[in-house]
Amino acid sequence: MLKGYSVPLTPEGKSSLASPPPWHYSGDCLVIEYWADPAALAALLPPGVTLDEKSGGRALFWFLDWQFTGSNDELTDPARYQYREAFVLIEAVFDATPINYCPYIFVDNDASIARGWAQGFPKKLASIFQTRSFSAPGPAAAPLAPGSRFGASVAAHGERLATARIQLQEKVDDPLTVLNRPIAMRRHFPQLVSSRQNKPAVDELTLSLMDDFVVVGVWAGTAELKIPEVDGEDMHLIAPLRIGRGYRLSMAFSVTDLRILKDYTM
Repeated sequence: MLKGYSVPLTPEGKSSLASPPPWHYSGDCLVIEYWADPAALAALLPPGVTLDEKSGGRALFWFLDWQFTGSNDELTDPARYQYREAFVLIEAVFDATPINYCPYIFVDNDASIARGWAQGFPKKLASIFQTRSFSAPGPAAAPLAPGSRFGASVAAHGERLATARIQLQEKVDDPLTVLNRPIAMRRHFPQLVSSRQNKPAVDELTLSLMDDFVVVGVWAGTAELKIPEVDGEDMHLIAPLRIGRGYRLSMAFSVTDLRILKDYTM
């Protein structure tokens, strides 16, 4: 009998790209709030999801440096399970409930792509970097303190897709200042059979469920964000018209389940 949560399926199941849940994540994050063209943001939303008019085109660009583990002590295998990520969240509404919708997300790890596609995150392979903070004092330590500067970038296929900078000013007591809405995604798997190519096998609006969610060490400050036009991508259409605050924080959560909000195939 072949085993595995995801392909490839093998007799022992050790080669499966994504292990079965629970999945546990801990990481450091840089976040930039900004405002983009509302029409361009609305064009990215799936049926039933509308732009939050109260937000005026507000979006969040996240960079994350993750450590992952499942049920087999994966955190001791950092070559496979440490990874970095960058994504956009759009402030939207579904069924009268405020949500953050994720239209773009990039990672540098294949197992993360498999876990993301299973949830509905539209993950693509990229190269992501961000400034790390270290406890030993020194010019490169980037401590969590007023005046510290952090940078981040995401690139793919030889093109820089986004560049961010923040400078810390003060500590933030309320973590909900940054992430106060659930994240929704579109889980979409097409078919290759010629007669069914316009009928995806799976097409769902999903809601990310994060158990034991913890946010600590939130700092805020000034921010910069550039999203240039590059070949093969169209994320520049939601480039900043105005930039708000930047944030640096740490977070942790577990994933054991997924909520289906709408099935578009029915």
